[in-house]
Amino acid sequence: MDHAQKLLERALEIAMEVHRGQHDKAGAPYILHPLRVMLRMKDDEGRLVGVLHDVLEDSRDKTDPADRWDEARLRAEGFPERVVETVGLLTKPIGADGKEMAYDAYVARLQHDPLARRVKLSDLTDNMDESRLKDRSEKSLARLAKYRHYYDQLLRLELSRPSDSDETE
Repeated sequence: MDHAQKLLERALEIAMEVHRGQHDKAGAPYILHPLRVMLRMKDDEGRLVGVLHDVLEDSRDKTDPADRWDEARLRAEGFPERVVETVGLLTKPIGADGKEMAYDAYVARLQHDPLARRVKLSDLTDNMDESRLKDRSEKSLARLAKYRHYYDQLLRLELSRPSDSDETE
């Protein structure tokens, strides 16, 4: 087994561990979301970031510190620095007030990083899939509209700044 495959298998194990018992808004196992994000990516780096993209954010409130993941712990697992940095960038920061960064500021910080942009585009593509909605309430439709706005913004950037690595399918 080569190193890239070992890293991907470890990333899958971590994602399964963190997302165990979680469900999306439609009631499906949440782990399916990062798997779909991962499968849209065309290279090893993109697949690693895709499957890990929610790990830091979704584990930071775990009761047991052994269940929490941060960038240092991903580094200790042997993930490449580029992967660790991008997963960190895709994690919405918590401010001094205990609240997550505003979504527009969060997306703005991704704009200059091609790998982060592409993983976020894959994430938003999956989040905009209406079959993942429990209902078509005003709140759900507003969330879809928000995702569409930021997807369009990132896609315009992606199309104006093409790169030959980490593309989505």
